[in-house]
Amino acid sequence: MPYLNRLGTLIINNNRITRINPKIGEFLPKLHTLVLTNNRLVNLAEIDPLASLTKLHFLSLLDNNITKKPNYRLYVIHKLKSLRVLDFKKVKGKERAEAEHLFASKEVEEEARRESVKTFTPGEVPNVLEVDEEQQAPKVVAPTPEQIIAIKAAIVNSQTLEEVARLEKALNSGQLPADLKILDDTGSNSVKEHGDKMATDNQNEAEPNNLEEQKDNEATPMEQE
Repeated sequence: MPYLNRLGTLIINNNRITRINPKIGEFLPKLHTLVLTNNRLVNLAEIDPLASLTKLHFLSLLDNNITKKPNYRLYVIHKLKSLRVLDFKKVKGKERAEAEHLFASKEVEEEARRESVKTFTPGEVPNVLEVDEEQQAPKVVAPTPEQIIAIKAAIVNSQTLEEVARLEKALNSGQLPADLKILDDTGSNSVKEHGDKMATDNQNEAEPNNLEEQKDNEATPMEQE
C-alpha cells in the first residue's frame, strides 16, 4: 500500500473488499472520509484497523454484511473515537455514551467480536480468497473416437458448405457442436457399417477398371499374332 500523506477522501465502494490493512493509518494519516459501501466486510473485528485513522470523521459501510451484526453501530462508534457520521447518519452524543457503557471492558469487546463471527446472516458471503476466473472456466475435453466418427459421418451427410465448414472446425478444435447427438454403440456400428459400405462402393467402382485392363491385356497378345 503506498504512502499517501495528503489523501483526505477515499471512495472504494463495489470492490469486493474483505479485509483492511492493519497499517492503514500509517499509510493514510490525513484520511477523513472513507466510503466502503457494497463490499464484503463481514465481522466486527474487520474494521478494527480503522481505529488507527485518527482523523476519520465520515465512514460508510452500507451494503456490507457487517452492518447486520449485533451491536454493529455501537461497536463502530466505540472503536472510532473521532467519527462524526456513520452510514450517512450523524453520530449522536447519546449513542457514544451508550457505546462506551456497553463496551466498558475488554472482555465485552472480545465477546462482541466472537459473537459476530458465530452469527450467520442470510446471504452472507464467506470471507475467502476468490477463485480465479480462469480456474472457473470449464476445461475442454477431447472428443472420443466414437465422437470423431460421428462428426465425420455428419460431414459426409451435410447438404451445405456452411454445415461442412462448421463440422470441420469442430473436428479440428475438438469441441463438439451442441446439436450433434452422441452416438451409442448401435449408432457407432451404423457409422462403421456406413464407412464399410463406402469402402465397398469404392472397391466396386474400381473393379470395372480392372476388368477393362484385364481385357486389354488379353487382347494385346491376339493383336500381336
